[in-house]
Amino acid sequence: MCGIAGMFDLSGHRPAPTGVVPAMARAIVHRGPDEDGFLTRPGLELASRRLSIVGLADGRQPISNEDQTVWTVFNGEFYDYRETKAQLEAKGHVFRTHTDTELVPHLWEEHREGMFDHLRGQFAICLWDSRTREVILARDRAGICPLFYTTLRHDGTDWLLFASEMKALFASGLVEAKADLQGLNHVFTFFAMPGPTTVFAGVKCLAPGRYLHFKLGPGTTPEQATQQKTYWRVTYPDRGQEHDGDEKQVVDRYEELLFRAVQRRLQADVPVVSYLSGGVDSSLVVAMANKALGRPIPTFTVSVKSKGLDEESEALQTARHLGCSPVVVDCGRDQLRAGYPELIAAAEFPVVDTSCLGLLHLARSVHAHGYKVVLTGEGADEWLAGYSWFKIHRLAGWTDRIPGVPLGYGLRRLFLKLSGQPAFPYSVYKAGQRVMGGPNGWFDLYGVMSLNKLRFFAGAARDAVLNRSAWDDMELSPDLPRWHPFHRQMYFGARVMLPGHLLASKGDRITMHSSVEGRYAFLDEDVLAYTATLHPRWKLRGLFRDKFVERKAAERWLPKEVAWRRKHMFRAPMDSWARVGGESASWIDQVLSEDSLRKAGYFDPAAVAAARERVAKPGRGLARTSLEMGLTAVTATQLWHHLYLGGRLCDLPAAVL
Repeated sequence: MCGIAGMFDLSGHRPAPTGVVPAMARAIVHRGPDEDGFLTRPGLELASRRLSIVGLADGRQPISNEDQTVWTVFNGEFYDYRETKAQLEAKGHVFRTHTDTELVPHLWEEHREGMFDHLRGQFAICLWDSRTREVILARDRAGICPLFYTTLRHDGTDWLLFASEMKALFASGLVEAKADLQGLNHVFTFFAMPGPTTVFAGVKCLAPGRYLHFKLGPGTTPEQATQQKTYWRVTYPDRGQEHDGDEKQVVDRYEELLFRAVQRRLQADVPVVSYLSGGVDSSLVVAMANKALGRPIPTFTVSVKSKGLDEESEALQTARHLGCSPVVVDCGRDQLRAGYPELIAAAEFPVVDTSCLGLLHLARSVHAHGYKVVLTGEGADEWLAGYSWFKIHRLAGWTDRIPGVPLGYGLRRLFLKLSGQPAFPYSVYKAGQRVMGGPNGWFDLYGVMSLNKLRFFAGAARDAVLNRSAWDDMELSPDLPRWHPFHRQMYFGARVMLPGHLLASKGDRITMHSSVEGRYAFLDEDVLAYTATLHPRWKLRGLFRDKFVERKAAERWLPKEVAWRRKHMFRAPMDSWARVGGESASWIDQVLSEDSLRKAGYFDPAAVAAARERVAKPGRGLARTSLEMGLTAVTATQLWHHLYLGGRLCDLPAAVL
């Protein structure tokens, strides 16, 4: 993995302003501490910060084709590099390095925009063809590698700037960091930042499976340059066309594809290690990695010292069974609170899920032990119904089955009233149902999070987040109505939670903050394609047997109690952020003070104070969890504003860490 950045004169050949792109590259040195590289030509400048993993001696970027007419900078890994290279060489292409980056210019020569059919792995790419002055900016299918861009007018010229992280755009000195209230609407609606909208005005995130393709020259407008095109999208078979066969055949095929995916992700010129939580996902990845390597793979486990949240004992049990010697990373409440500003600075948006703090410490430990690459079990839950909302919806979904009778809405509204929570009107509920193609368990759970828009926002910010739907930006699949209702639910996990949360605030941004590359076997192209074709009963069998096909495969590799171990919704303690006085860190009280809340201008100080008093009292349940999530989101937003917008809201340095 690496960090990439650059800028283009959209309409001419003006040179990039001196020092701008090098400053962008310096802002993301953590993504590539091993070496840098630049390409400067009339009308453009490209930069790379390299974390050397494949082709250690000769993989410096930018890299070109044989005659240096096509250039690329690339962040990621291509796992079929050797096979694709051999195919291209057989067609006469000449390779001069041992790095997978060199595939890109040759695949462009051979296939042009069809090259995406031949790119397998995780990637963010910028390609420039000097012969035709064409530019390609592209992102991988699952959204593992990030890519951000913006356009601006500078010195009479329209420029497009891009980078692996938004902080590089701001380091250019040409892009001002300003809040986008629609981006905050996404955070409070989705619990995530799925893109293309971001929390910064004018800055877009290239969505998974999308690319930009434009030509430099007179007449090229910012609108033309930033029109996202799709080469891949999440899809499922039409209802009734799902694959449903013999159990042994289905499980055999899934096991074969997943093992091959793990094998691919062990390819590197540096050692590879793995996370291990003790759950079925990471445990199965470790077991398969051990088999592929012929020896135990080193493992890393986070231990959050809080009742009900500590994974250490289960992970150690699995590690002993598999013969691994795990590194255990201890995280107490004080460490988690102290690390929250660093988490927000790394993620670049308000992160509501405090469990990401544990992952931040885990990645730092991987780096401290001298490793650059780590396997992870993320991705299985989104594609195999691993979350609680699938079970809740299957249990309570009967309330939505009477045509024309809003029984489900009535019961939900009654629950909200009895638990003292605000509620959206029926029109908003129905609009959400229309967008999602019908009742949706994901919406039921994370709709509780969106209630905090009613609870906390104030003034112009409240008007902005309530008057425009976050769904307007999502570019949802037009095929949604044709799918099985169960797959419609799964789609939102794959489109929203995976790229917007797990691969952002728990994935790339957290690992690369410590110069570590994460690899995701469950997000392998073949695994995703096969999983999507399966009938829902292979994902959730009955009411409680989630990830059914994976767990049946895991029985062949792990003790049965590990293969069927229920999922823990791992999160760090959230009450710490909201507690009045006592153990609460001073910066928390400061960013949630009336003065700071009024300076930032997003939230109602009286509502925040009342909520803090309420959660200071003992309690539990969904209503309390909703309130805690809301207060955590308010705290994260205030902290994000302080770090990125210079808000002077607390004593922490008012700059990105």
